[in-house]
Amino acid sequence: MTQSHSRISKAVIPAAGLGTRFLPATKATPKEMLPVVDKPAIQYVVEEAVSAGLDDVLMITGRNKRPLEDHFDRNYELESALGKKGDAERLAKVQESSDLATMHYVRQGDPRGLGHAVLCAAPHVGNEPFAVLLGDDLIDPRDPLLRRMIEVQERHGGSVVALMEVAPEQIHLYGCAAVEATADGDVVKVTGLVEKPDPADAPSGYAIIGRYVLDPGIFGILRETEPGRGGEIQLTDALQQLAQDEKVGGPVHGVVFKGRRYDTGDRGDYLRAIVRLACEREDLGPDFRTWLRSYVTEEMQQP
Repeated sequence: MTQSHSRISKAVIPAAGLGTRFLPATKATPKEMLPVVDKPAIQYVVEEAVSAGLDDVLMITGRNKRPLEDHFDRNYELESALGKKGDAERLAKVQESSDLATMHYVRQGDPRGLGHAVLCAAPHVGNEPFAVLLGDDLIDPRDPLLRRMIEVQERHGGSVVALMEVAPEQIHLYGCAAVEATADGDVVKVTGLVEKPDPADAPSGYAIIGRYVLDPGIFGILRETEPGRGGEIQLTDALQQLAQDEKVGGPVHGVVFKGRRYDTGDRGDYLRAIVRLACEREDLGPDFRTWLRSYVTEEMQQP
């Protein structure tokens, strides 16, 4: 059994998707760069990794994803212009993204699924446990989900997935976990996983959301994993093998998350995420909430 208890320091962020649900906006702009209020969605994800103590970030990219690298790099011309204007506030915002973490990039090449994207991280990660953060799920910084998952992995070894209970009619949109209770109320042991099951066949109401802490033993399994649902190499299928055979890479546990999650992978949820986050901003919230109340009231009065 691979029991890795070394301190986790590396985060992997798959960002090679085409963003077809947001066309035409994503024809030339990566979906990860779409703004959520005034920051691109991907910056929220990197900030979450850093706040959990992961300062080494590998981004799995693809064609037309160069803006991601540019965003986390220095922009000397812009910084110089802002400095000459004495605009210290905007200068700090521009420099913030380039100072967040040590960033690395590798191209996926063929878009063969999440499992294949994670496998692309093997040379960088090596034989260490690591975190995977999907850019479509934004977790509120007041709910330290990733930090809790790291604590569970350091205690039990193996791998840890984030779980959230969803309505039965939504379970077909997610990977679904069969679970057993543990002594910790927010931690379960995962005994099986199914990718996007029919509601009648779902083993539970627990859906996997976009946060993982993985044992490096996952790489050996992914190399042997055949394409599954959608003709892609599914990370869920590899985790299913880990859950069934702990000798490969330790047990699989789940942290049940009941906090604030913003889904930016769907157009409607993306808009709702912007509204929620804008309402909670100290600089924008008061005026925006006032306008929103007025707008909703006027809409409700329409025939």
